[in-house]
Amino acid sequence: MASSTSSSCCLFPSFISSNAKRVPIQICFNFTVPKPSSQIHCQYHSNSNSSTNHSHGIERRWVEAFDQSRASSERFTVASYNILADRNASQHADLYVNTPSRYIHWDRRKKILSQEFFEWSPDIMCLQEVDKYYELSNILVNGGYAGSYKRRTGDTSDGCAMFWKADKFRLLDGETIQYKDIGLRDNVAQLLVFEMHGSNSRRLLVGNIHVLYNPNRGEVKLGQIRLLASKAQILSKKWGNAPVILAGDFNSTPQSGIYKFLSSSELNIKLYDRKELSGQKCCRPAQVLDREKETVVQFISQDGLLNCWTDEEIKTATGDPECHLAVHPLKLNSSYATVNGSPSTRGFNGEPLATSYHAKFIGTVDYLWYSDGIVPTRVLDTVSIRDLRRAGGLPCKKVGSDHLALLSEFSFSCPK
Repeated sequence: MASSTSSSCCLFPSFISSNAKRVPIQICFNFTVPKPSSQIHCQYHSNSNSSTNHSHGIERRWVEAFDQSRASSERFTVASYNILADRNASQHADLYVNTPSRYIHWDRRKKILSQEFFEWSPDIMCLQEVDKYYELSNILVNGGYAGSYKRRTGDTSDGCAMFWKADKFRLLDGETIQYKDIGLRDNVAQLLVFEMHGSNSRRLLVGNIHVLYNPNRGEVKLGQIRLLASKAQILSKKWGNAPVILAGDFNSTPQSGIYKFLSSSELNIKLYDRKELSGQKCCRPAQVLDREKETVVQFISQDGLLNCWTDEEIKTATGDPECHLAVHPLKLNSSYATVNGSPSTRGFNGEPLATSYHAKFIGTVDYLWYSDGIVPTRVLDTVSIRDLRRAGGLPCKKVGSDHLALLSEFSFSCPK
C-alpha cells in the first residue's frame, strides 16, 4: 500500500525511491549519477530517413517533426508504457494463448523490460500496471533514476509509477488521485511537477494514468479523465502555468468519443452510447485484421440515445446531472498525431495503428498528450500490423509487455 510521503516542496501519498535508502518519508536527491551509457543504439537525422533499431526483433524508427521552428535547445524525452502486471498476466492466460509461456514469466519479462528502459533511456518514464515496483525501482535507481509509485485501491496489486533522471529533473511538487474516494472505481493517477536542472527555471507537470478498462463504463472513463485534467490545470497554475504532459493507458481508441473529448476539450455525451464511448469493442483481432481500411464509428444523434444515460451516469461523466456537455480545461495535442509517421504504422487521426496486441485485442489505447509551452520534436514510431502479426502477439522475444512503449522527445517552446 502507498504511504504518505513528504518532501521540502510537497506532501502527497506515494512511494518515492532514489539511490539513497528507500523510506516513505522526506527524500532529497543530492547524489551523482552516471551519464547514460552506450546502450542507446539508435540515431536520428533531420530528414525523413530516420535510423532503425533492430534489437527488439520488431523494427522501430525515430521520426522527426517536420516543423521545428518553435523548438528550443532544451529538450527531454518522456515514455509511457503499460508493462503488464505479473498478476494480470497470470490471471488472464486466455489473452496469451498465442504467446509462448516463457515470454509471460515475470523473471524473463523483468529482464526484457529493463533492457527496453535503458536502451531508450527516457528522461521521464510513466508506467502503468506496475505490481513489482521495488524490483524495478532497485534496477532503475542504480541507473540514476528516482521514482514515485501509487498503488490502486481494492484487491488489485498494481498501480502507476513514474521514474525520472535525477541529474536532469528535480521534483518540486506532486499529487495523487485515488478515484475510489469519489466513487470512480479503484483506478489511480499521478501528477508530478519537475524543474529541469541547469535551465532557466523550466518547469513541467507530468500526469500518469491507467483509465478504467471496462468498455461498458464510458461515463466512468470520462469522469476519471475530466478530474485528471482539472487537477493538472490547477497544479500547473500553482507553478506558473507549467506545461502539461498527460501520459498513460487511456483504454480508448483514436476513433472514440473519449479521444474526441481529450483532443477537443469537450464532448456532448447525448450523441453517444456510453457503452460504445471508448471504441474498444471494435478492436478484436478478427475485426481489425479482416478490415480493409479503418472506418470511423458513426454516431447518430437521436433523442432515444440520451435515454441510455441515467442522471447519475450523466453526473459521473460531466459533473452535473443537468449538463450533457463534458469539458476539461486543457488544450491538448497528441505527440504521435502531431509527428507524422509511416503510412504502415499510422491510422485514424495520425495515431499508431496499434499500441497493444493480444488474443482478444489489437489497437491503440496509449497516448502522450501535451499542452501549450512544449512541442514534440520526434517520436519513436510503432510498428505495422503486419510486423505485429509476424511476432505472433505481445509479449514477444524482445518486448516485455502486451503493449508497446511510447516515447517522445519534447522541447520547451520558443516565443512566437
